[in-house]
Amino acid sequence: MQAARLHEYTEEMDEGLTIEEVDRPEATRSDHVVVEVEGAGWCQTDNHIIEGMWTDYVDQELPMTLGHENAGEVVEIGEEVSTVEVGDKVLCHPHVTCGQCRACRLGEDMHCENAVFPGLNVDGGFADYLLTSERATIRLDDVDPVEIAPHADAGITAYHAARKAVPHLYPGSYTVVIGIGGLGHIGLQAIDAMSATTTIAVDLKDEALSLADRLGADHTINSGDEDVAEAIEAITDGAGAEQVLDFVGADGTTALAPDIVAPGGEHHVIGYGGHIHEPSQALVNGEFSFVGNIVGKYTELQELVALVEGGEMHLETAQYGLDEINEVAEALEHGEIEGRAVIVP
Repeated sequence: MQAARLHEYTEEMDEGLTIEEVDRPEATRSDHVVVEVEGAGWCQTDNHIIEGMWTDYVDQELPMTLGHENAGEVVEIGEEVSTVEVGDKVLCHPHVTCGQCRACRLGEDMHCENAVFPGLNVDGGFADYLLTSERATIRLDDVDPVEIAPHADAGITAYHAARKAVPHLYPGSYTVVIGIGGLGHIGLQAIDAMSATTTIAVDLKDEALSLADRLGADHTINSGDEDVAEAIEAITDGAGAEQVLDFVGADGTTALAPDIVAPGGEHHVIGYGGHIHEPSQALVNGEFSFVGNIVGKYTELQELVALVEGGEMHLETAQYGLDEINEVAEALEHGEIEGRAVIVP
């Protein structure tokens, strides 16, 4: 089969991956599931993997096939698999977990002690076929695998953060969503679907803010033209936002927290690449919190699929062939992709 492989770390996105022939994976374990990939979302994390940014956090053995937002058709199953069958369309949770460690038994999939992450530390789905497990597959009924694939990471990550925020939101509260891109436009919809809060969308690009407006944002702020803190102060009558979802995670966006988060509120960091440089007194005075977010639980992905199947979530996607994969990486590096890019092998 064909696969897009990373052989060495580089900052040159236009030549990061190589398309080559590799062996098709097989179900060698009783819980294994082999999926013929129909759609695999490209993520900013893929660019970071190519750059070598993840080497301090996970062990990676190169060459490796990237791709962690995967959906397609089941073509082979292990002898004990009972929840999916050959021919089923499935969405694949990006964390393949053991089900036996303490974290798994608590339902905290992302903290599994024995997990593997296709596309991050084992071969992923930028290929014709993907090896995963029964615990990581969700059967799809009326959704196109190509259209839903980015929800496997982008969608569930945005939903995971939104789900943390929602219990603290109420009618009359304010939520700021920073960065209406591939994740942010999903997070905005999730907040809107699950709460009665007033939403404020922040972005540098008018196109992104137009998308936010179409998706139901109550207010929009162009951070290139306006002082974000002053604009939020005016909208909230000086109270600030109970919840901030930061899908950028740059130094400039995390630095906004003391000025825009309401007392006792939370600034959720979802995008990454920047730093947090705040005096401890700023946190003490405002009694606000920075909250880290990573990919959500399996059950949260089930909930997200239900929202998608119910027509509550719109995902902006564009499709590309496997042979265009480096062009996609380069375009994303320069902010030229709106929504999510999906690789169709």
